[in-house]
Amino acid sequence: MEQYKKDFIDFMVAAKALKFGSFTLKSGRQSPFFMNAGAYVTGSQLAKLGEFYAQAIHANFGDDFDVMFGPAYKGIPLAVSCVMAYQKLYGKEIRYCSNRKEAKDHGADKGLLLGSDLKDGDKVVIIEDVTTSGKSIEETYPIVTGAAKVKVVGEMVSLNRMEKAPDSTKSALDTITEKYGFPARAIVSMKEVVEYLYKEDGSGLITNEIKKEIDAYYEEWGAK
Repeated sequence: MEQYKKDFIDFMVAAKALKFGSFTLKSGRQSPFFMNAGAYVTGSQLAKLGEFYAQAIHANFGDDFDVMFGPAYKGIPLAVSCVMAYQKLYGKEIRYCSNRKEAKDHGADKGLLLGSDLKDGDKVVIIEDVTTSGKSIEETYPIVTGAAKVKVVGEMVSLNRMEKAPDSTKSALDTITEKYGFPARAIVSMKEVVEYLYKEDGSGLITNEIKKEIDAYYEEWGAK
């Protein structure tokens, strides 16, 4: 496992963005773990988060793209922090773009988008926190491709939950790739999280009891 992935797992745990217990998801599923990107609230946390996204994007998609798009609302700080981190780490200026929930009807920046405009020929990376069902991209993709003749290079989320999407045996990221034709990736997968945090002697953050709960969850909801 790459070092940035190990560091990101430690970062999620330290920020209490990744928790273990019993959580009811939006889908109604009862999950033994939960990831909340809203837990990153300080300047240093957001700066570091942007660096992890930048490293994962560079590793998966290279640097042949122009814009990072973060859908409202949680995607907005992700996109801003990531373009700053990308310039710092790789020396390339990338523009950020996000959408509003409601179009602005006045001022010089009226319209649905904020940040940079999307231009014909732009190559775009979409950034989100986490996706369980793949539903969010159904709203985001038409916004991005409807604004200009752009190419979506890929989508990056922080955690691949590795559970099957509704009405599918495949994961949300796999269904996105299959439906839209661009790669959907994550900084880390839940498999990597378990591999890193679980110790057979029970000394890891993921105890034997938590490991059993996670295994049972994936037995029922795991993607094939």
